[in-house]
Amino acid sequence: MKFGPIPLAEAEGAILAHSLRLPERGRLAKGSVLTADAIATLQDAGHSEVIAAVLEPGDIEENAAAQALADAILTESSGLRASGAGAGRVNLYATGPGILALDVPRIDGMNAVHPMITLATLPQYQRVEAGQMVATIKIIAYAVPEDALKEVCGDARATLRLRPPVYGMATLIETRVGNETPSRKGRAALAERLDRLGLGLTDRVVVGHVETPLAEAISDAAGEFVFVLTASATSDPHDVAPEALRRAGGTVTAYGMPVDPGNLLFFGALGEKPVIGLPGCARSPAMNGADWVLERLICGVELDQKDISAMGVGGLLKEIPTRPRPRGGDAHPGD
Repeated sequence: MKFGPIPLAEAEGAILAHSLRLPERGRLAKGSVLTADAIATLQDAGHSEVIAAVLEPGDIEENAAAQALADAILTESSGLRASGAGAGRVNLYATGPGILALDVPRIDGMNAVHPMITLATLPQYQRVEAGQMVATIKIIAYAVPEDALKEVCGDARATLRLRPPVYGMATLIETRVGNETPSRKGRAALAERLDRLGLGLTDRVVVGHVETPLAEAISDAAGEFVFVLTASATSDPHDVAPEALRRAGGTVTAYGMPVDPGNLLFFGALGEKPVIGLPGCARSPAMNGADWVLERLICGVELDQKDISAMGVGGLLKEIPTRPRPRGGDAHPGD
């Protein structure tokens, strides 16, 4: 592609690079293909040249290039749809709720092929809703080399896809100390989180903060996915709730996470049912580490301790104002 000043006498078919206002004739928009009539209008307005782009053999026009890349990315099972192309851009949208799964190394490779061919996405495993934009393809120049576009498209298939929820109903088990019934605040916050992914909650289950009744409640849970919200924080891998899961015949996959708020989380499974021990901060609707874990598990992403340990970079989340012990608190420098 050639780009720069072009005499009007040679500009027919070129793409105008900058908008021009013409006295009493309105505006000739950037990106306009210069026709004979447009050139005559410019000449009448006193112009002798324009800054424009001229496509050469082997160049692919920006909209055609953006559409070709979108077509290469999408599959019937991707859970995504594309907008029409315009100004070298095609946007990709989620067709339902879920999380966005990305092949990050391949996307990085695609963006490294040619600086004028770009793909920008939401972060890995971002929760999305139906109709939400998840990525945008932008061809920065008015055209790109066909060879470069073919290389990018050749590695684009299924680099983005929506992972939808794979469960439909969950059970929340709450524990109490003494005879005091827990506030419904925690249940309401979880119900809101699950509703965003299309999950419902079974009837309320409240048991004493003791291993045996909690283990029985886990075993008897009617939901396909089990959450445990304890009256007293789970402060050790062998505290009441993790031990109750083990006593029920389940396994504990991970305890603790380098995400704050959300440190005191554990998760595991009872047979095919995922089980998450929620941290106390899950009683607030504010984002915390539990969101990252439950969204991924609900959408069928397998997690282990290594995955949790890798969440520390970016894991310092916004403080929850109602937190009993804010991290600012009375801590001394160095704590």
